[in-house]
Amino acid sequence: MVQLSDDCFAFGGRLLSLDEAQAQLAELVETLGLNHAQGSETLPVVQASGRSLVEPLPAAMNVPPFANSAVDGYAVAWSDLSGKAGQAKVVGRAAAGHPFTGHRAAGQAVHIFTGAPLPECCDTVFMQEDVERRGDVVSLPAGLKRGANTRQAGEDVAQGETAIAAGRALSPADIGLAASLGLTHLDVLQRPSALLFSSGDEVSAPGARLAPGQLYDANTSLLSATLAQQGWQVESGGILPDDPGDLNQALSQATNQHRIIITSGGVSTGEEDHMRRVMEELGTLALWRIAIKPGRPVALGRIGQTLVVGLPGNPVAAYVGFLAVLRPLFHLLQGRQPPPLPRIAACATFSYKKKTGRREFVRARCCLNGEALPRVDKFHKEGAGMLSGLAWANGLVILGEDVTQVQPGDTLAFTPFDLIR
Repeated sequence: MVQLSDDCFAFGGRLLSLDEAQAQLAELVETLGLNHAQGSETLPVVQASGRSLVEPLPAAMNVPPFANSAVDGYAVAWSDLSGKAGQAKVVGRAAAGHPFTGHRAAGQAVHIFTGAPLPECCDTVFMQEDVERRGDVVSLPAGLKRGANTRQAGEDVAQGETAIAAGRALSPADIGLAASLGLTHLDVLQRPSALLFSSGDEVSAPGARLAPGQLYDANTSLLSATLAQQGWQVESGGILPDDPGDLNQALSQATNQHRIIITSGGVSTGEEDHMRRVMEELGTLALWRIAIKPGRPVALGRIGQTLVVGLPGNPVAAYVGFLAVLRPLFHLLQGRQPPPLPRIAACATFSYKKKTGRREFVRARCCLNGEALPRVDKFHKEGAGMLSGLAWANGLVILGEDVTQVQPGDTLAFTPFDLIR
């Protein structure tokens, strides 16, 4: 087995910073070749938003394909006037989709509308509101520069240049640009896929009858919805018991069919937390325990050629584990560097204390109030198992490792849920 740097962290040892953990993640993805293993598929342009191109897309044509007018007005040859005032006889008209097909002699003008191709030998357009027309004669003011109010062929995209780069998520603007090049389909990387397990004897599937001491599994639904929203294909493997033998068998079988496995639960230090130990028995543990709150006991390793991500069992901690590991993993698998989490500045309404040396993700709600900075409130309860706080919040306040306290009026970094990709 390939051993990565800082291979294993014993309980009580140094916690990895989030930046270090994400660097280890990138190293492991590279070691397993997962960033080069994504297959490709051809999709209609309108279905390719959010995907990554397999190869950079060169422009096979100019956009726009011809010189055209940017305004409604009168097209002339600038050399007829050379910037001086004058008059021109109007000899025809050109509209979008209906080019001028007549003959224009020197000193004559064509009435032209926005988007219409420039008539032959015309290179300048006077705006309609800047001229005076009487009958078929138009008076043109002085001072207009050559090429004014026109759009040149290839001004948007020149034939042969890279229109859309590979290695980034296709935006709606990219989709429109591809359509402007006449394309109907694009070759993109397939969506990353993963097998998702929950674990724990106390966990039961929603809809089943709860035995004493049991609760319903929220993590499968929470993580499946979160991952699908980002663009993953997720298959549920069900709920695994707190039994080392069963866990060993389930993970061993799963690695024969899946390159990425995600689990929740069993990665902490209790006697019944077997998932991490089974990961070590079957393969290599690359990291365990990150300096974040909630979500510290995240385990990351490999079994054969399969990447295994072990998230905590508490739902809020599992969600933060998604932000810490699975979100950047998605971007790495799509051949691009993970972008930083989006953040907006907001004004705190609450007091809060934290330990130094760890990054904390605080459930919060940001409200626009008409002031210079929006107000941000903190959920009134703590606890990594309280999903009600995650449902109440519309984002997270992210407190850096050096922060020890928050006071009302402090400017904080707020990450809205609806901007997380």
